Amino acid sequence: MIPIIATISAKKLIGVSLTMSFIDNKTAELWRNFMPRRKEIANNISNEMYSLQVYDENFFSQFNPITEFKKWALVEVTDFNTIPGGMETFELEGGMYAVFYYKGSPANATQVFSYIMKEWLPQSGYVLDNRPHFEVLGEKYKNGNDESEEEIWIPIR
Repeated sequence: MIPIIATISAKKLIGVSLTMSFIDNKTAELWRNFMPRRKEIANNISNEMYSLQVYDENFFSQFNPITEFKKWALVEVTDFNTIPGGMETFELEGGMYAVFYYKGSPANATQVFSYIMKEWLPQSGYVLDNRPHFEVLGEKYKNGNDESEEEIWIPIR
């Protein structure tokens, strides 16, 4: 997997979040809560969804699978003028990212992220930046399917 290096500007997002850890993974619950309600977001920019993680600054340098982080299910919007009840806003700071295009089952995520963090990143000349990590789930995303495609965005500097 060879990434594209991209710089993005800030984005406005609306969705829901849950606090979890890798041991107590609540990703399925998060998306079960979000998917039936995503059409309530009237000012979305596209059909793409964002699976976004906010980690503490030392999360990866002192990795422990029980350490909690906040995970979001979101869509990008034009503005925050209308926010459905029970949803929250998130402003994604712009910056540089390594963008990996991944095709395959989410069941292989551990191996993919292990490769990115343990092999690609240390050899890349970049360092991990303390900004959110996210995946863009577009038209080719098919949850649980080996033919599913998504973009993995890793913050770098």
